[in-house]
Amino acid sequence: MTNTPENELSQKQTINMSEKLRLAGMRPTRQRVALGDLLFKNGDRHVCAEILHEEAVEHKIPVSLATVYNTLNQFRDAGLLREVALVGTRVYFDTNMSDHQHFYLEENAELLDIPNSALSVSGIPEAPEGMEVAGVDIVVRLRAKNK
Repeated sequence: MTNTPENELSQKQTINMSEKLRLAGMRPTRQRVALGDLLFKNGDRHVCAEILHEEAVEHKIPVSLATVYNTLNQFRDAGLLREVALVGTRVYFDTNMSDHQHFYLEENAELLDIPNSALSVSGIPEAPEGMEVAGVDIVVRLRAKNK
């Protein structure tokens, strides 16, 4: 393989992803590194397993849909991803781990971040005895107005 700037960048991303996985307590297997590169290479994003699997196939990464689901859940458990569950079976994973909420565009099943400064939450009920509030997730559903 010729050592072009593109190849060097790809090698650096792989090294960075391997280190990111190690720091999260995960073994950097070839599939985890490849999927992690797809997830994190272009900044913050929202993705479901099916979309990530399609991207893996396009990039000729040999991985099953089941492995993609498992890897996304492992990344979530390791604190690398945030899970955004919507009503139904569709689950999104968010690479943006900061405290923020989401718009959900119903017509194209897309999530968008709501900046934290654009929303305030008050009146959170006290947790039952022995429990604590782990977080608050708000999804504002949007659709085009009927004219």
